[in-house]
Amino acid sequence: MNIAIGADHGGFELKKKLLAHLQGQGHQVLDLGCDSTNAVDYPKYARLVAEAVASGQAERGVMIDGAGIGSSMVANKVPGVRAAMAYDLSSARNGRQHNDANLLTLGAGMIGGNLAAQIVEVFLTTDCTEPRHQRRVAMIVDSGDAAEGQATAAVASSGLADLSEEDMARIVARLEGLLGGGSGIGAFHAGPCVGSCPTTAQQFIELGARCLTHGPDSPGKVPEELARYIDHTILKPDATLAMVKTIIAEAREHSFRSVCVNPCWVKTVADGLRGTSVLTCSVVGFPLGAATPEIKAMETRKAIRDGAKEIDMVINVGRLKSGDDDYVLRDILAVTEACRDGSAVCKVIIETALLTDEEKVRVCELAKRARANFVKTSTGFASGGATAEDIALMASVVRGAGMEVKASGGIKSFTDAKRMIDAGATRIGASASIGIVQEANQATLSL
Repeated sequence: MNIAIGADHGGFELKKKLLAHLQGQGHQVLDLGCDSTNAVDYPKYARLVAEAVASGQAERGVMIDGAGIGSSMVANKVPGVRAAMAYDLSSARNGRQHNDANLLTLGAGMIGGNLAAQIVEVFLTTDCTEPRHQRRVAMIVDSGDAAEGQATAAVASSGLADLSEEDMARIVARLEGLLGGGSGIGAFHAGPCVGSCPTTAQQFIELGARCLTHGPDSPGKVPEELARYIDHTILKPDATLAMVKTIIAEAREHSFRSVCVNPCWVKTVADGLRGTSVLTCSVVGFPLGAATPEIKAMETRKAIRDGAKEIDMVINVGRLKSGDDDYVLRDILAVTEACRDGSAVCKVIIETALLTDEEKVRVCELAKRARANFVKTSTGFASGGATAEDIALMASVVRGAGMEVKASGGIKSFTDAKRMIDAGATRIGASASIGIVQEANQATLSL
């Protein structure tokens, strides 16, 4: 495939990695700059990539800046371009399946090299085939044609056409300043968590992890640039309202990715997080998975109505081990369909410690058929947790469908977590975020 790629100074290093990755896969890659880490303006390079796609010089485009947002805005100004920003496999797959996106924008400050390569792979190998999505893409194209004509007339009558590139650059810089585009790092204190060792967390992110789990009572302020990777979690049975309110307050302070709680606390959490960007996550059928599909569906829909945006459901392990795959598929479908109706992400917990390899493959295939977003190793309540071998096996089954793998349970060291990510995990669940910094502080990772 012919691919145009570009980046600003913040995306230069990631562009180099992706360029080598794409060429190694046999793609023809047109590198449109920039060529160093010296400061440049991203609109220039986003425009070059977009024009290469619009002209047919490239079939797809990839543009990288600090966050991916600005470049997407610029690229979508070019007629014929449908740019989509992606920060995980699900958003990359959605951009292609639902919107037939032809240009991908990435934020180098938001994802690591391994995850970026996986996102690009999904973007290049996923097609928009469903008629209902194709019809909507046609509407997008029609809207763009109409808007182009209106914009041309408006620019001509306003005098904006007389602005130079330097004028536009100053305007963009001023807007960025007004919108607070900087990425300052908050102060942090000593303690065994992300706050005490942000460089360790960043190493996980560079490996490809896009989410870490952070538990209550973890000291230290999490740097702002890392907080969006953190699921703040409290699932213990004796969690009280006061404890839940504490993690809500911590999530508001740090702007974590999500707060994950048992169903009875979902509305409390969603209400407490209203007005923030922090998501609410709930568990379903937790931790045994033995409720009926109908009850799990009701539990899912109730959690979503209460405000949950992510659902971690536990499969019926006994039915799987009995060979009743039809029941297990119906079990998972009950939840994934409720999640799709409610625009929520579904993670399927398969409890690997209780399964044989053959059973792990079967249930991953079932989760794939049910169109789940993730398969996840463990609840943390069984006899064992994640292993690198399980992660590699699970990833080998679901990756082609654009699904992701979360490793959770028993991850007690930097070496453990690195093994999981190397094996294919894109999310890591570990107590106290990465409750492993004593070893990690001594580790030197060669990326």
